[in-house]
Amino acid sequence: MNDRNGPVVGIIPAAGRGVRLGESLPKAFVELDGRTMLDRAVEAMLTSAVVDRVVVVVPPDLVTSVAATAPPQVQVVAGGAERTDSVRAGLAAAEDAAHVLVHDAARALTPPELFTRIVAELRGGRRAVIPVLPVADTVKSVDGAGRVTGTPDRSALRAVQTPQGFAADLLRRANAGAGDATDDAGLVERLGESVYTVPGEPLAFKITTPLDLVLARAVLAAGTPVGQES
Repeated sequence: MNDRNGPVVGIIPAAGRGVRLGESLPKAFVELDGRTMLDRAVEAMLTSAVVDRVVVVVPPDLVTSVAATAPPQVQVVAGGAERTDSVRAGLAAAEDAAHVLVHDAARALTPPELFTRIVAELRGGRRAVIPVLPVADTVKSVDGAGRVTGTPDRSALRAVQTPQGFAADLLRRANAGAGDATDDAGLVERLGESVYTVPGEPLAFKITTPLDLVLARAVLAAGTPVGQES
């Protein structure tokens, strides 16, 4: 079992191309008000003061250029074809970690307080913690033909964000031989382990589409303090 007071290492898998965003460069390197989403995600982690260092996982051809401008607390490594490959690469570079926070660079406006909230739960003994928000929309399940098959009770549903926090040994075990996954907590769930939740943040929304990019830039232009709603 990991030491609750041991190092906390952040992992940012940023090797994806992000084609849905409609930009010509990898999603994590798209700029928001003159700074890349990756830079903003790293800063939020370090500003929280609960993350000891950050491992950034980028496309192999960008390792040298990203490392050249990275702060001392940041290590840059090459990622793989799938997100899970990149998380594994980050874990390999975080051998000393007691706890790991996996965070999407595309959640570039995430307030530092959310990292603090997750780490407090890990320090308190939780081994898997994720931030969530209530689901506002009605949700339908559909079959392959597009026919509605059910309407889940949304009061029991939550939208999941990052950072997702884990005891490092648990996340290593979850990733051993696992297939690809968009959600690290899902791999932990497959082991039969409990995953706990904390309240998420509206500003931790994922910038995935051109409309998301417009919203993020509008938030910054309005001068909305990170961690507060407008």
